[in-house]
Amino acid sequence: MKHFSIATWNINSVRLRLPLVLSLLEDQAPDILCLQETKCPNDLFPTKELKKRGYEHIEIHGQKGYHGVAIISKLPLESVSSIDFCEMGDTRHISAIARAGERAIRVHNFYVPAGGDEPNREINPKFAHKLDFLEEMKALHAEAEQDSGVSSILVGDLNIAPLETDVWSHKQLLKVVSHTPIETDGLNEVQARGAWVDLMRQHIPAEEKIFTWWSYRARDWDVSDRGRRLDHIWSSADLSPALSNVTVMREARGWERPSDHVPVFARFNF
Repeated sequence: MKHFSIATWNINSVRLRLPLVLSLLEDQAPDILCLQETKCPNDLFPTKELKKRGYEHIEIHGQKGYHGVAIISKLPLESVSSIDFCEMGDTRHISAIARAGERAIRVHNFYVPAGGDEPNREINPKFAHKLDFLEEMKALHAEAEQDSGVSSILVGDLNIAPLETDVWSHKQLLKVVSHTPIETDGLNEVQARGAWVDLMRQHIPAEEKIFTWWSYRARDWDVSDRGRRLDHIWSSADLSPALSNVTVMREARGWERPSDHVPVFARFNF
């Protein structure tokens, strides 16, 4: 039996929070860690420090000060690519194939646009960008490389909390960007059209609340617990029976100088 684990984390500046990343890798040792919002050009990415921890295979798609995604892996990575969604030239997607035993898995790492504050595409270009980005994501199919024996995992900060139990208050957030019906319907369609399985909700029933993000604005995030599930792990259907567990590291929100997102892990037994 082959054990395989993958984690996703919007780190909100990889250089600022490098000690947290290194601590996570030492304590949890996922095979692959996908980071979003690295806010770092490729030549300044802390590759050397990560390789010292046994993560020899690192693929980066970054830019100065904004966005940025990275795949940090113990396993060799091949067929690396990125899609320029909406042809904006920003760094919001990277993918690569990793091999876990006899399994070849295409890992897609996403940072979907947040969408600004006003959920109206006519007056808010950021929201229009988000909706257009989702529209283009609908073409991404989990079984696109199945004929070549390649399964798929999609992770990242998708910046949408689709279920009522993915937010602290469904009624109060219906008109708030990340939980508006046009966004949640759009993300659900991305999942349905692409035949993706929501592994977090496979492991944790839809009746239970899951949060992966808590605002910096909260005076006491833990007590108020006004969170949202913005970070996701999906897979092609052939991988879902091998899922052993999903873990949301809520405690990471309370670490010193934390990201406002926490790591999410999926573990498999092949």
